[in-house]
Amino acid sequence: MPLTTYTAGEVLTAASLNNNFTFAAANGMTLVSATTIGTTVSSVTVSSAFSSTYDNYAIMVAGGVSSVSTSIRMTLGATATGYYSGGIFNTFASATTTAQNQSNTAFWTVGSATAKSLSSNIILFSPNLTKETIFDANNVALVTNGDTTRSGGFLDNTTAYTAFTLTANSGTFTGGTIYVYGYAKA
Repeated sequence: MPLTTYTAGEVLTAASLNNNFTFAAANGMTLVSATTIGTTVSSVTVSSAFSSTYDNYAIMVAGGVSSVSTSIRMTLGATATGYYSGGIFNTFASATTTAQNQSNTAFWTVGSATAKSLSSNIILFSPNLTKETIFDANNVALVTNGDTTRSGGFLDNTTAYTAFTLTANSGTFTGGTIYVYGYAKA
């Protein structure tokens, strides 16, 4: 059902507005969870993040800071092997693009953490399905000698996951929120 449009002077009804809300919920992203990051924590686990309600998810880390400039690592469930990824990053102080890769590691690198911000925008494909989970991520290290990074990869197993953990490569996180959104199925 498409969105209803209105003209000036038209009287709106509850039924017509409810149809628009139903359309938006069925055809967009829905907030699944919002997890507050504590004070001086080295990792945060988001339980019940994935279910059969959605096949694909967006995860955003907003606000918060880190005790040192570091990377944010992601694991799914308790899996500690089989993570593959590749990416590129550009430092703000250089025109050089640098490649990075991880082959059969214990995590994915999905974000940056500095004394000014935590930054991660992750798309996960099929984390709750019995097939390989694919990720696509980007982030900005918010410091003058920082960088912007784009990466992607997959987890080489067919486990259906419900939870994930974000971990500081070094140091700790304080504050901020981890938002999980589910993409509506077609």
